[in-house]
Amino acid sequence: MMSHKQTTLWKVLALVLFSIAMGLLEAVVVVYLRRLYYPEGFTFPLATMSTEIYLTELLREVATIVMLVSISAAVGRSYYERLAYFLMNFAVWDIFYYVFLKVLLDWPATLLDWDILFLIPITWIGPVLAPVLCSLVMLGMTGLILRFEDAGKLLPFSRMEWSGILGGSVIIFVTFIRDYALLISASGLLSTPKSQQALAVFQQFSAAYIPQTYAWGWFSLGLGVIMFSVLHWSRRVGKA
Repeated sequence: MMSHKQTTLWKVLALVLFSIAMGLLEAVVVVYLRRLYYPEGFTFPLATMSTEIYLTELLREVATIVMLVSISAAVGRSYYERLAYFLMNFAVWDIFYYVFLKVLLDWPATLLDWDILFLIPITWIGPVLAPVLCSLVMLGMTGLILRFEDAGKLLPFSRMEWSGILGGSVIIFVTFIRDYALLISASGLLSTPKSQQALAVFQQFSAAYIPQTYAWGWFSLGLGVIMFSVLHWSRRVGKA
């Protein structure tokens, strides 16, 4: 009979393989989309998707998150173990998504190339390096949680530590959606969301928009707050 440590190792290996496969599947879908909308190579400004394709993409993103959450919930035995597996699955999926895009499309040329990161609730954009750094921190959190769980020393995050993790995540989220939130605001969609004129203005702005600078300072602050909160928790657990 396998020990708890051996069982955890097999779970991790199986989930890593699952997440790598998901990264490949995601990359393949993006290859098709880029052949359709960016035959000369992906670049900004973004091409306008048909409503049908856009809604399909939203459904695909929802399905991806549901899959990551579901398998983490099925494999994990406790709340924190499920959280660790979700963070690991998301991080491995995200990193290998870019690995496979590099293999299949030779893109990105550098980690500072801009990409569409997500579409819900509005378009997220940012340099590839930003989500990769987030994924590395997620893997670090996964390792700590599983290590403490295996040692029987796991303590829950305190209210302050949760506030830091969630607050830092919100800061990073804002850096990703900032550009398109500003486009929406400038177009008048916030004040007249059902206005066809405002929608047309937003589409015009979006069709011409090329990002120039990323809020690396705010991103670093958000990631730093998360890392500080996790390290504070780790030291507290280590002293227990």
